[in-house]
Formats: sequence, C-alpha cells, structure tokens
Amino acid sequence: MSQVAAAQAPNAATDRTQPVKNVVLVHGAWADGSSWNKIIPLLEKKGFHVSAVHLPFTTFADDVAAVKRTLALEDGPVLLVGHSYGGAVITEAGNDPKVAGLVYVAAFAPDNGQSAVDLNNQYPPTPGDTEFRPDANGFLRLTDKGVGEDFAQDLSAGEKRVLAATQGQTSGPNELGAKVTTAAWRNKPSFYIVADQDRMIAPELEQKLAAQMHAKTIHSSPSHVAMLSHPTEVANFISEAAGTQ
Repeated sequence: MSQVAAAQAPNAATDRTQPVKNVVLVHGAWADGSSWNKIIPLLEKKGFHVSAVHLPFTTFADDVAAVKRTLALEDGPVLLVGHSYGGAVITEAGNDPKVAGLVYVAAFAPDNGQSAVDLNNQYPPTPGDTEFRPDANGFLRLTDKGVGEDFAQDLSAGEKRVLAATQGQTSGPNELGAKVTTAAWRNKPSFYIVADQDRMIAPELEQKLAAQMHAKTIHSSPSHVAMLSHPTEVANFISEAAGTQ
C-alpha cells in the first residue's frame, strides 16, 4: 500500500484551463514501450488518451526528439510520465508547452547541467550497477541475472525472461551520460513514486530527487519496475496527478 509522503507541491500550484486527458509514457533504459502494457488499459478505462513512446536508444537528443514527436500529435495538455532513464528524457522534453505536468516513476530527474550518471554517482553502486555488459561500441546490456534479481525481482519467472529477451541496448555515454540543458520540473508540477525496494537506482536518491523537486510523492514497495509489479497503484497515482494540474 502507498502512503502519501508529501502534500501538494509548491511548484504544482498552477491553475489549469483545460482538463488533462492525454498521458504520454516514456520507458527507461533496457526496456521499450511494452513496459507500460499493464498501465495503458487501466488509464484508458479511466478515460485517458494514452501514448507510449519507443526511444531509439542512440543519443539523448534523439530520445528527447522522439518524445517531442509524440507530443506534437496530442490534442490538448499532456501529462508526461517517465520511468528510470526516461525521467531524464522527460526532464528535457517536458519544456514543451503542451506538457502540463511530470510524473517520475523510480526515475532520474537531473537538474540543469546534470546527467543520469551524475546523479547515480552520488551514491554507492546498487546491486544492479554490477550487471551491465558493454559491447565494442559502448552499448550496454543488462545480464539475465541483473534482470531477475535487481531490475524486476518481484515479477514472475516468465515475465523476467521476457524482459531479459526484449531489452534494448542503451548507449552509456550518449544517453545516460548526456546532460540536461533545462530541467522542466523547475517550472512544471511534478509527482514522484519512490520504489523502496529498488536495486537499480538507490531509493535514497529517489527520495532526494522528489524532495528537490517539491514533488507530490508516494512511497511504494516494488522493484525498479513499479509499473509492472504494482500497475494499479501506479495508474491511480498518474490519474490523480492529471486531476491536480
């Protein structure tokens, strides 16, 4: 069960002139748009128009551009949701005028001039940090052991196998090491789900980022992939965020 850890954030106290009915979902590293397969029908049942971006995993700029292309197709204000590395992407892409608010799910939220790696290096390595394997071009893959024990330890064996098989190879320096230029959370309402059993991003870092953003925050007990292990909880939080813009 979730417990609300912070009341409505100061930077979220903006009046909205239109209801937020569009939700754009941005997956993290070593994943794809199917990360949100359990969330999409729950949000659609609540009346939202939902789109899931597929990041190209080439450069940070390319990933941001992919999100902006999706935003351009939306009719009306959008709630932008990012998981893990996707949090860094929405932090940059969220400056788009269509974006009414930002939801971070166990995600990085860099400040101006920071990267996901910069944030990760503020804390000792997590168990998952030891399970990356680079290829000759610097693209990283997460081992099957890393997926099963650190990335998604609370999913079924079958789900873990699918995640390991479908993961995308992530460009370390060109994506995770790329720095945000303008952090949208400084000007947009922000919301955060802290995953207290996360073995990929330190939960202490997640809590620090949520506090820095003055985000409305809930703590939950899932693994790094909260949207797969606790989909109802995550969908409800997204829905609540859309109603408080």
